[in-house]
Amino acid sequence: MQIQDLPYPDPGVPDARSGPRLLWWLFRNQLAGQLKSLAWGLLHFASVAALPFCVGVAVQAVVDRSGSRLALAGGLLALACAGNAVGDTFLHRTAITNWITAAARVQQLLARKAAQLGSALTRRVAAGEVVSVSTGDVEKIGWFVEALSRFTAALVTIVLVCAALLVYQPALGVVVAVGLPVLALAVLPLLPRATRRADIQREKAGRATELASDTVAGLRVLRGIGGEQLFLERYRNASQEVRHAAVRSARMWSLISAIQVLLPGLLLIAVVWYGVHLARQGRITVGELVTVYSSVMVLTYPLRHFEEIAMAYSFSRPSARRAARVLSLERATDTAGSRAADAPCGDLYDPETGMLANAGRLTAVVCGDPDAAGLLAERLGGHPSREGTSVLLGGVPLDELPLDIARTAVLVQDKDPVLLSGTLRELLDVPASGAVEPRSALAAARCDDVLAALVQGSLDAADPMDARITERGRSLSGGQRQRLALARSLITDPEVLVLDEPTSAVDSHTEARIAQGVRELRAGRTTVVFTSSPLLLDRADRVVFLHDGEVVAAGAHRELLHSEPRYRAVVTRETDDEAALSGSVALTDVLPEADALQELEEMEEKA
Repeated sequence: MQIQDLPYPDPGVPDARSGPRLLWWLFRNQLAGQLKSLAWGLLHFASVAALPFCVGVAVQAVVDRSGSRLALAGGLLALACAGNAVGDTFLHRTAITNWITAAARVQQLLARKAAQLGSALTRRVAAGEVVSVSTGDVEKIGWFVEALSRFTAALVTIVLVCAALLVYQPALGVVVAVGLPVLALAVLPLLPRATRRADIQREKAGRATELASDTVAGLRVLRGIGGEQLFLERYRNASQEVRHAAVRSARMWSLISAIQVLLPGLLLIAVVWYGVHLARQGRITVGELVTVYSSVMVLTYPLRHFEEIAMAYSFSRPSARRAARVLSLERATDTAGSRAADAPCGDLYDPETGMLANAGRLTAVVCGDPDAAGLLAERLGGHPSREGTSVLLGGVPLDELPLDIARTAVLVQDKDPVLLSGTLRELLDVPASGAVEPRSALAAARCDDVLAALVQGSLDAADPMDARITERGRSLSGGQRQRLALARSLITDPEVLVLDEPTSAVDSHTEARIAQGVRELRAGRTTVVFTSSPLLLDRADRVVFLHDGEVVAAGAHRELLHSEPRYRAVVTRETDDEAALSGSVALTDVLPEADALQELEEMEEKA
């Protein structure tokens, strides 16, 4: 896999049982790239390691006044330099390729998992952690994957050089062969402490990221209650904790780096001292001493890769553990896809609550518990957060349909939908049947004032469709964002559309017009609306009332107001004491409001 071939057609099924298993799985799936990197790494390090031998031959040739051996040494030196240049160039190329492709594979896996879990992901893993895993953690994972092949090449080179020195000059070769493993293993006792400090730093950084994400998301609310300084102080304290943890971690790694510099220097001093002693005794030549000395000098370069692989593993292991935790998450009821890939049609039925939405009709669902309503909405869309009986569409369990088919058949708009940044045209460019035009959807969602506001706030867009929307639609009001999200859902024209409180942030007049627009645009399609608004309920073909997780009443809105006190209490927001005192007085508050708005709307249409 090359960088230009990304993304992967299929990133595969990861081994997410633990962080190390995920790293090993990534290594095995990039074996070809790892072998290429290893081959170029061996050429590079072998060429570097050959330089001292060439220099030693040249020095001895000068001492012996041998022109032919000097020319041979020069030729070998040029060949080693060429091998070093070529090997280093392609080693860097293949290593970076392994890094980027490994990070891209993990990002694809995370994106696929997020799409599979849907809204259940952020309830099981903090949003800040998801952001941290998909950005910084994937880079650390890629770093270890690409560093592994370079470390292997450096290790093989050190072993070969030690073996060559033992053959070339046994007396000094023994000193080098014994000293180098000591250098490589000297920092091992410090690694656990360095790893713990690095883990603490990343945990604090993750908490700071979550706090920043929450603060940015709720900035408007914080300003409204005057809590900006409070949260700013909290984030400042969290940042200082991250800084202190980073300094403590850096101190430990600097100590490891100092040891990696100090010990090779001591080994070099020992080799020179012992070599000079042997040379004075005539047991080795000057050229051999220069060769061994230069070899020890050069071997400090591949020895640095021992420190790098230790750092890479220390940083990537917790990152891989976090990524594996996200990748190991499964849907509460996994869509096996055992049925044919055909979208069913018919009534939508939830066996757990007894909720029935007739095909082609507008059904309103009233539930006094917002959490229970949210769980039911997720279940209707095939996104249950816990195990249970599957929802049936036309008698077909959604869990038995392929995931993409189930999501095409049933679309759920969350209570707090998200608008992505970009132009309005891009926002509404979603997979759709083509039966609903963008302008028709915008009209049904009553977005006239939203379009005008977008044009007014844009300097270079005369057409509202070309106006830009900021991240998460922060430049728009809550009601404007809600209506644009509703228009986006209407464009997709699914077989079943589930709307969770789609008009909670708009005024009553606009709410009544939206209810009529959705009813007309969705004629012949199944629509389920979770609401307690009398204006929406009055326009529903059928109203279903849930109490304690079960359907206790169903019928027309006005009938339920007369026959079901619990329903009336939810719709009119009255307490038990108020209901006992007022009896049916609430009807005079609810029905005239709906009738008056309906009459006003009819007058506007005639005008």
